[in-house]
Amino acid sequence: MPRTARRRWTRDFDTEVDGIALSPDGPLLVHGYDPPAGGKWMDDAIPGKLTALDRTTGQVLWNSPCEVGYGRGFGAGFGGGGDAIVLGPGTQGHRIVRMSLETGELLDAREIFAFDDALVFEDLCFMVSATRVSAVTTGTLAPKWSHSKEGERYHWIAREGDRVFVVYTSKAAGKQGVFTLNAKTGKQQKTFLEPVQNVIHAIHAGSGSVTFLLSDLLSTFSEDTMRDYLIQNIDADLTASGVSLLCLSSDAEPGAAPRWFETIETGEDDYPDVSISHDSGKLYLVRGASIEVRDLLTGKPLGDMTVPGLDERVSWTVGQGAGALAEETRLSIFEIPD
Repeated sequence: MPRTARRRWTRDFDTEVDGIALSPDGPLLVHGYDPPAGGKWMDDAIPGKLTALDRTTGQVLWNSPCEVGYGRGFGAGFGGGGDAIVLGPGTQGHRIVRMSLETGELLDAREIFAFDDALVFEDLCFMVSATRVSAVTTGTLAPKWSHSKEGERYHWIAREGDRVFVVYTSKAAGKQGVFTLNAKTGKQQKTFLEPVQNVIHAIHAGSGSVTFLLSDLLSTFSEDTMRDYLIQNIDADLTASGVSLLCLSSDAEPGAAPRWFETIETGEDDYPDVSISHDSGKLYLVRGASIEVRDLLTGKPLGDMTVPGLDERVSWTVGQGAGALAEETRLSIFEIPD
C-alpha cells in the first residue's frame, strides 16, 4: 500500500492560485489573481499577482502586481540573469514579463501572440498555439524565431538540448505525430514520430530521453522493430488497452525501438486522469492522488506514494526531491522519492 507523502509546509493565500514555478535552488514562484465578484469580468484577462516564497520554509519573500493575469495560456520560469519570467494574457493582449527575483520589481515587458502552452529556460522561452510555435530570448524578451506551416495544427512542445519536440496534427493524415525544430534557429530538422497516433496526451523531454502518453502504442513501431524488441524483452505486455507510456532516446529515428513502455489501464477514456513530468533522470507519473516514480532510462519503479490534495490540483511540479502542489488557494511542498 502506498505511503502518504511527507508535507514540508503549506501556505494559504487570499488569491486564487493558477500557476507555479520551482527553481532548483532558489525561490518558488506562485502566480495568482483576485476573482471578481460574481465570477464575471469584462476583459479577456484579469490582473495577476506574483509571489516568491522560500522553498525551504514557505516564507513570503515578496509579493508584487504582475502584468500577466489570468486567462488563456500561462508559463513561468527563471532567466539566466536572476530574473523571474512570466508569460500569459494581459488586459491588452498577451505579454511576457521579466521581474527581479530579489524584489519583484518589473524590469521589462513585451507583447507576444496568444498561446496555449509555454516553456521557460535560462536562454529561451518557447510558446505554442494551434497555428504557431515560436521562441523569444529570455534575457531581452526579443523575438527569436517563429514556425508555422499550412496543414499542421500544433499541440504540445518539449525541449531536450538544442531540439524542440513539437506534437502536431497532420490535417492530411488526420493523425498526430512529432517533429523537431532547432531550438536556436527554429529550423525544422526531422520527423521524430510519424503522424499515426489518434491522440498524444503529453510529452516531456530531458536526460537524453523523450517520454509520451499516447493512445496507440503499436502503431508507433514497424513490425520488425517491435519483433526484435519483444525477443529481447520477453516480459513486455502489449495486450492491455488504454493510454501507454512510451520512452524513446532523444536521438531516435522514426520507428526506432523504445527504451521501455508500459500500458496505463485507463480503458477508452479520451482524457485520462494521468500526467507525467521529468526531473533529474526520473519520470514522475501522477494518477489521481498518487505519484509513481520510475527510472527514466529503464522504466524501473523506484517508489510510489499518496499526495493529499493531488487529485484536486490546479498545478503540480517536481524538482530536486520536492513536489510543489497548488490547489485553489493553497500551496504545499511535499518530499518525494529520490
